Amino acid sequence: MIKNYLKIAWRNLLKNKAHTFINVTGLSVGMAVAILIGLWIWDELSYDKYFQNYDRLVQVMQHQTFNGERGTQSSIPLPLGPKLRESYTGPGKDFKYVVMSTWTQPHILAYKDKKLSQSGNCMQPEAPDMFALKMLKGTRAGLKDQSSILLSAKLAKALFGDADPMNQVIKVDNKSIVKVTGVYEDLPRNTSFNDMAFMLPWDFYLANNPWTKGNLNEWGNNSWQIFAQLNPNANINQVSSRIKNLKLNALTVANDKLSLSFKPALFVHPMSKWHLYSEFKNGVIVGGNIEFVWMFGIIGTFVLLLACINFMNLSTARSEKRAKEVGIRKTLGSLRQQLITQFFSESLLVSVFAFVFSIILVQLALPWFNQVADKQMTILWSSPVFWIIGLIFTLLTGIIAGSYPAFYLSSFQPVKVLKGTFRAGRLASLPRKILVVLQFTVSATLIIGTVVVFTQVQYTKNRPVGYSREGMIQAYQQTPDINKHFEAVKYDLVKSGAVTSVAESGSPVTDIWSDQSGFSWQGMPPGLQPDMNVVHVSPDFGKTVGWQIKEGRDFSKEFLSDSSALIVNEAAVKFMVLKAPVGMPIKWYRDFHIIGVVKDMVMTSPYEPVKPTVFSELNGDYGITNMRLNPHMGTSEAISKIENVFKQYDPGSPFNYEFTDTTYAKKFADEERTGKLAGFFTFLAIFISCLGLFGMASFMAEQRTKEIGVRKVLGASVANLWGLMSREFIILVFISLVIAAPIADHFMSGWLLRYKYHAELSWWIFALTALGAMVITLLTVSYQSIKAATANPVKSLRSE
Repeated sequence: MIKNYLKIAWRNLLKNKAHTFINVTGLSVGMAVAILIGLWIWDELSYDKYFQNYDRLVQVMQHQTFNGERGTQSSIPLPLGPKLRESYTGPGKDFKYVVMSTWTQPHILAYKDKKLSQSGNCMQPEAPDMFALKMLKGTRAGLKDQSSILLSAKLAKALFGDADPMNQVIKVDNKSIVKVTGVYEDLPRNTSFNDMAFMLPWDFYLANNPWTKGNLNEWGNNSWQIFAQLNPNANINQVSSRIKNLKLNALTVANDKLSLSFKPALFVHPMSKWHLYSEFKNGVIVGGNIEFVWMFGIIGTFVLLLACINFMNLSTARSEKRAKEVGIRKTLGSLRQQLITQFFSESLLVSVFAFVFSIILVQLALPWFNQVADKQMTILWSSPVFWIIGLIFTLLTGIIAGSYPAFYLSSFQPVKVLKGTFRAGRLASLPRKILVVLQFTVSATLIIGTVVVFTQVQYTKNRPVGYSREGMIQAYQQTPDINKHFEAVKYDLVKSGAVTSVAESGSPVTDIWSDQSGFSWQGMPPGLQPDMNVVHVSPDFGKTVGWQIKEGRDFSKEFLSDSSALIVNEAAVKFMVLKAPVGMPIKWYRDFHIIGVVKDMVMTSPYEPVKPTVFSELNGDYGITNMRLNPHMGTSEAISKIENVFKQYDPGSPFNYEFTDTTYAKKFADEERTGKLAGFFTFLAIFISCLGLFGMASFMAEQRTKEIGVRKVLGASVANLWGLMSREFIILVFISLVIAAPIADHFMSGWLLRYKYHAELSWWIFALTALGAMVITLLTVSYQSIKAATANPVKSLRSE
């Protein structure tokens, strides 16, 4: 019986080729979108699950109150690690491992003539065991020796080629010699440590950074990270409760009133939430990437639903043509259940074909999709779970798409059908109209959402940044050699003609690496413990970056007193409530005074207000060399000359630099990625909807052939007939727009409020969407309308 159902279904599909093509194409695209989004969601939900102890790995973090706001940070004081290891680690206690770690940062690794700048971490010896690294060579015990290093497989290949890397000697940052004691499998892209190309011992870090000795008992300096593994019976909430006041108690003993005023509270954040639940507000998790998982999941569901709607509409629209088939089958004894099974077999056959084509579409689209989404996803060909889910997905799609046609067509009464008195009636088209409205409501909502995302990105890109990004590069000093010879480097760079100005800074112009507290000034509100961003700069910093002095003056070598001078931004003046800031004495760790006020510079997130920032001219290891390129010299020539100067003073380091405008543009990557993906899915949603409209218009033109012939004989023009055929669709799309507008307004207004600096939801976005939807609709239905209107009426009326 099933074989018979499938044979008849196959014949029906071949008989109505246009109808079949539209259904298969629409479902293929819809299923491809659902599969792509499904792979993306799977990648997001499986983030960090590569690690064997995923469910018991945590990071120790803290809440602190700065400037009246409760904030959350992962940076931790140095003495906390030994305290946790001493009192909370071991059998029957909270932690199995507690591991101190630096932040992932670049180092220069040199082997013979090869010099690579790679990012890695310095961690305590238990780290490889805690993260259960998959060792390809050596063992996880490789970090016990202070002069050892573990390499990722990719880095080992880059340094040594096909040679055995074990026990090979590498120079780190042109000064320290280490030996390769292990090679671990490359960490996947969807892990929090995907950019960790190597691991160095924690003792290596302490030995090469002697300044850390002064922080071994300093609880107020938060510059490190702590990762830990819980013991099997440990409860995360209970552990957080037990360690909550460790730092607070230590500060109380040390009588550190300043740090105590920040009210620190420690807690453990599980690895399962690092990626998806990373946003905190007032000490409470408020979201993160999980919001995008829900958003794209909903989009994928609706796009697939649009394709199913096409199938329903076209199947029910052809009801009169299949009415006699139903009547004869019922007369010959077919039960309604058998007819339902027959129609479901047709929809399932279409669904199977669509799934096969959708897999092909996904395979073709994945390279582009991975590039846009910044992923490394592949179709899980060898996974039984993928194929089981695919089978269930195909069956569900076929059942959903075929449900309404199956129950509707099987309900026809054979007496009326075979007498020729069956007519679908005006109300029969109502469900189809409702489904068309639903289709374009979804499409219009997606269009509005996509336009809003791109509008927000463009609005923020046009935000004044307070300095000149164009024509400026920033080079990272990975060894102290450039800083030690800065004046000579600066002289040679300017002399080469490649640059017009050079300056050093402790942070790049596109970021701020330090915030500090302990500021006080006359008139400061009682009880306020301010925390402000701090950037150490050399005297020519302002000239090089092109900041704008609003009051007072810039730093200058002519003033010896500038060693105790500060320049503040407008946000700092507003925060400190200073009416006459220039000359105001400021107490920090010693006496300072303000010499100037600069216009707010957007150095961190372009979506957030500029934070109070202090610029200080203090000699030290700045870390960043900022250079303004000579506009009269070609960029490639200028970069080549700059590199030659850097090589002269730091021959052992590769020349690593970034264009400031390029680095700034990266701040929009997440939003642009969201906009591109949403735009891609919106385009496909519109394509599916238009495919359905085309099929409906084709069917209506076929149904009204005789009516159109009569109207032409009676004098109707092509324009009249075109308007008659198009009017119904325009009305349906208009209703869709009326419904979509408040829905889109509600959701996109909420999305925009996530950003403190955001665009307004303007009327023109809705007007542009409405105009675009109307034009797309007319273009879609006009071909069939005009074709029907220009047909020879003699042919359509001949049978009468």
